[in-house]
Amino acid sequence: MAEYYDPQTYPKEWNYLQTGTIIDQYVIERELAHGGFSSVYLARQVHDQFQVAIKEYLPRKFAHRTWNNKVVANSEEAATLFKRGRVLFFEEAKVLSTLKHPNIVEVIGFFKANSTVYMVMTYDYGVTLDKLLRNKSLSVSEDFLLTLFNSLLAGLGHIHSQQYIHLDIKPSNILVRPGNDALLLDFGAIQSFPKSHLGKQSKVLTKGYSPIEQHDLSAQLGPWTDIYAVGASMRSCLENKAPVPAQDRARQDTLVPAVKAFNKKFPQHLLEAIDWAMALQPENRPQSVAELQQALAG
Repeated sequence: MAEYYDPQTYPKEWNYLQTGTIIDQYVIERELAHGGFSSVYLARQVHDQFQVAIKEYLPRKFAHRTWNNKVVANSEEAATLFKRGRVLFFEEAKVLSTLKHPNIVEVIGFFKANSTVYMVMTYDYGVTLDKLLRNKSLSVSEDFLLTLFNSLLAGLGHIHSQQYIHLDIKPSNILVRPGNDALLLDFGAIQSFPKSHLGKQSKVLTKGYSPIEQHDLSAQLGPWTDIYAVGASMRSCLENKAPVPAQDRARQDTLVPAVKAFNKKFPQHLLEAIDWAMALQPENRPQSVAELQQALAG
């Protein structure tokens, strides 16, 4: 019979792998980031000290870590959700290991340990776009926007060419590397397309960045879905906040078009491209990365 634990009885630091913990062939250095379903650590290979990033599946709503680093479900009911998510996490790792592109985070391995699963990725130096915007540590110019987002679109175009859509593009998932070169992160919502029924991606929604069709279980998703999120991420660079959520826009669209809100501050063709990408209805947006790239080129 399975044994379940009350996570409230364990110290908060047990939520994360501690510095010096050895797992598989890696030693943990420190935590880099965490979300509701996972944590990402900086680690080194034991035998050659090569730095990597390791993503651990730990859905904090229905599982937690025990004193011996095992990840366990909080209840029998939660165990079903935990196991289903663990399978999906492993599938994400396998898909990502086949998507090789300079602007997509590279998965170099994955393994099981501590009753959960881990994804090993190359470690890239940079700062996520949301942190740069929050700290106001960059100058948002035409050159910055075009350099960063054209490199992002190069990676996204490769994903689409392999019949996948990302479904979670937002500033916190865009790593800005030296030279304003983008690296697209976090493929936890990735789906193949075309697809007649929505699955887990219906639960991965970010206010301001997820388009209207991503809220609808019966809607057809495609490249145009990611393109809205790219446009919304570009818009957030202009005004340093998330755009009006798509559901609110569907009820009453109060979003002032970029061509009006930022007139004379940026070239008209750039602002028009952002507005086109953020069209509320999917059929009114660019239908491919190539279309958006062309619009950005003027």
